[in-house]
Amino acid sequence: MAELSWITDFPQLDRHQLLAIRKTLDGAYRAFSREYGDSIESFFDPLLSLLIGFEKLLLNTPWWLMIALLAGLAFYASRSWKLVVGVVVAFVFIGLFGMWEDTMRTMSIIIASTLLAIVLGLPVGILMARSDRAQNVITPLLDVMQTMPAFVYLIPVVMLLGIGKIPGLIAVVIYAIPPVIRLTNLGIRLVDKEVLEAAEAYGASSWQRLTGVQLPLAMPTIMAGINQTIMMALAMVVIASMIGVKGLGQPVLKSITNQYFTLGLLNGLAIVALAIIFDRISQSYARRTQQHLAGQKHD
Repeated sequence: MAELSWITDFPQLDRHQLLAIRKTLDGAYRAFSREYGDSIESFFDPLLSLLIGFEKLLLNTPWWLMIALLAGLAFYASRSWKLVVGVVVAFVFIGLFGMWEDTMRTMSIIIASTLLAIVLGLPVGILMARSDRAQNVITPLLDVMQTMPAFVYLIPVVMLLGIGKIPGLIAVVIYAIPPVIRLTNLGIRLVDKEVLEAAEAYGASSWQRLTGVQLPLAMPTIMAGINQTIMMALAMVVIASMIGVKGLGQPVLKSITNQYFTLGLLNGLAIVALAIIFDRISQSYARRTQQHLAGQKHD
């Protein structure tokens, strides 16, 4: 039977060969991190300053003013008093249960990671929309980024930069950026060709067609991508807390390790409340944008 084992057993590398490959790759990455880790860390110093700035701004703003600003943002985006009341009630309960500072820290990393994802994701999405070759190259990378387990992102980032705010922010951005890239590409590709031909007939340059026609018409789809990016960033908050990112994720992690049911439940509900608020605000704004564009077309 031993002679026939090759029929039933899948051929594989010898254990020593696998060990040698893993050692080689691990050693190469460690050498890279020792050689360039400090330079890469200093490169991200402006990003750290941005994140700390957001955090200080949110923490130092009086709670009543912060709630008023969030309620105003909700009304501006949705024109719905129900959403405004929901935002006020949610943040009042967050404050009453002693989760205000953690919520502000979580909001700071969500705002910073979303802005970074938009700044990086929009140009990539535009490039994909303009070039089929770029789309064919970038799409498999996005597939890997969206299917890779979230914990795996932490390993190379921590090995390179250690633990702290920046590694957590980078992990969140990598995990959350694919939707805004994909939907920017899709939104621009779905713009009516006749509209583009009309703009070209009026002498519009490539840049004018992009900024004056394609991006405005694709904005509802792009906003849907931003919405999904925010949701994925919030989903990554608890995992990022494992590498020192302060916020609502750390109490949840603490409740898991120490079996504090109520602590985990309350902080988990606070994350859910943030997710619902951001989701409703971004969706309402996208709908208003779409209605405005439809009204302009009708006129």
